[in-house]
Amino acid sequence: MDLFLKRTIAYILDFFVVSAFMWIISYFAYFFINYFNMFQIYHYFVFILPVIILFYFTILEKNLGATIGKRLMFIEVKSTMPKRGRLGRDYSLTYSQALIRSLSKIYWFPIIIDVILGKITGKTRLLDGITRTTVVEEDTELLLRNR
Repeated sequence: MDLFLKRTIAYILDFFVVSAFMWIISYFAYFFINYFNMFQIYHYFVFILPVIILFYFTILEKNLGATIGKRLMFIEVKSTMPKRGRLGRDYSLTYSQALIRSLSKIYWFPIIIDVILGKITGKTRLLDGITRTTVVEEDTELLLRNR
């Protein structure tokens, strides 16, 4: 399967995961809203959603190297600028790399512009080029050998 197609499917899967978080938040917020009759709080979800999306993508890509959708599609995010560590080169992302590359994912429209501009510049996404990151296939043989 093409890497771009895997990335697209992973993004859609991540959309469902973030939607589940939003459903849980709105379920618990309903008790507060209904009790105090404050239905205008739903207007704030437009601002809460980007924060949850940025938190989700930034934390998972920094700490695990991939989101849930990426793990299911066997792809991961790597830095193209390795850091030297005790065990050799470390290709993990920094928090700033993870946050900046996640900025266009807050709504569906910016990610489309990011992909179009990335194709023009020769990358898959413009923010991948700016943050010096890349998405690669996981080494599944290495995973199976380590189990």
